[in-house]
Amino acid sequence: MSAILDELQWRGLVAQSTDEAALRQALEDGPITVYCGFDPTAPSLHFGNLVQLIMLRHLQRAGHRVIALVGGSTGLIGDPRPTSERVLKTKEQTAEWTAAIQRQVRPFLTFEGDNPALMVNNLDWTEQITALDFLRDVGKHFRVNQMIKKDAVAARLASDEGISFTELSYQMLQGLDYLELYRRHGCTLQTGGQDQWGNLTAGSDLIHRVEGASVHLLTTPLVTDSAGNKLGKSEGNAVWLDPAMTSPYAFYQYWLNVEDASVVTLLKVFTDRTREEIAELERQVAEEPFRRTAQKTLAADVTTLVHGAAATASVQAASEALFGKGDLGTLDEQTLLDATAELPGGEVRPGDTVVDALVSCGLVASRNEARRALKDGGASVNGVKVCDPEAIIGAPDFLHGRVVLLRRGRKSMAAGRMPA
Repeated sequence: MSAILDELQWRGLVAQSTDEAALRQALEDGPITVYCGFDPTAPSLHFGNLVQLIMLRHLQRAGHRVIALVGGSTGLIGDPRPTSERVLKTKEQTAEWTAAIQRQVRPFLTFEGDNPALMVNNLDWTEQITALDFLRDVGKHFRVNQMIKKDAVAARLASDEGISFTELSYQMLQGLDYLELYRRHGCTLQTGGQDQWGNLTAGSDLIHRVEGASVHLLTTPLVTDSAGNKLGKSEGNAVWLDPAMTSPYAFYQYWLNVEDASVVTLLKVFTDRTREEIAELERQVAEEPFRRTAQKTLAADVTTLVHGAAATASVQAASEALFGKGDLGTLDEQTLLDATAELPGGEVRPGDTVVDALVSCGLVASRNEARRALKDGGASVNGVKVCDPEAIIGAPDFLHGRVVLLRRGRKSMAAGRMPA
């Protein structure tokens, strides 16, 4: 069990710990019980949460007991942001998101067998606590001068926005979670992101004051690109784990498009590839970067982890078909729509000429330019070259009755979409 810390460090999953020597000994003497919290401040988990789920997977596989906490109560408050106060969600909305995130977490961990994971909701122990009991039993152990030193709180205090007592109390609620899990399940390790260090220490400090015990903390680093920019954003939007918010195709493409300088780091963090496998992929990045083997491996492994092997096979087929190496007609409707969603395009109707379709989808600036492209053999419909300037797009050309794929040259693509 002690080897797990070395493995986590090699994979780049360790940023900070309270006492590395003591933690290493505890892991060696284990099993220990570890938890990580996920707040339902959105209807889905995202890229950053995936790092924590992978951390729990590694620890459970190493024989340690893991607890996934979905914060039905902390989700009602929201972790303080450095910029502005959160808009509070209704209790009903938070309960709905809590259930959704619990469903998302389950496939990443094993909840049966000899070492089952445990799913908990902190609303189970906070809902019955009165305000007076909370202030007397929990609040008295917190020092305001220490609370306001936390990075997010300090940033808000220095701003015109200020910070409400509601959000200031978040760290007390999270500290109570660790205390309750320590008491109920003997939990002695909490994990989280590096930016959560202040909230995590609230729990270890509370346990020390109330129980006189020392417990452990372990954080993961923020995952960044070679320029230091935070990863997990795609065209300005978060990369979500819910397929309705980030489609499996868009998810796969995100990983496929990571830069060479970051791909080996991401393979270590997000996949189960061995040291030998990653060393070989690193060699290929250095010697054969044009093949993008490492990126393809990363995209396939992570998409399979999050969405399953069948979804990965579908999006791989779609990716190949879009770039002329497969049959568009074999794609299922949802994968086709996901794959063409980000393409430029316009409305195309059965009976339109290919010339008009090329113009309406923005692949050419004029009908004359479209005719020249056809005459030169530089245009295709659904991967089939079209040379006749009088060619018509018929109803059968619309894949699943929805989309026709137009191409000019090798790289310019657009989606002609049937009007609703």
